[in-house]
Amino acid sequence: MGTLLHFKHLYTEAFDDCKPGYLVLFLKGYSIFCAIMLFIAFYAFLYRAFTGFDF
Repeated sequence: MGTLLHFKHLYTEAFDDCKPGYLVLFLKGYSIFCAIMLFIAFYAFLYRAFTGFDF
């Protein structure tokens, strides 16, 4: 649990002094998009590994 709180603190601190509001929204949206893409890639890898598909 401490690790998740640490990541949350780093995430919120990264956008504290960022002045243009549209840039903050873009960067937050992009970080969420990247997290979703990483989750999809990890899911696809595990699906292929456990269903026995050839790589």
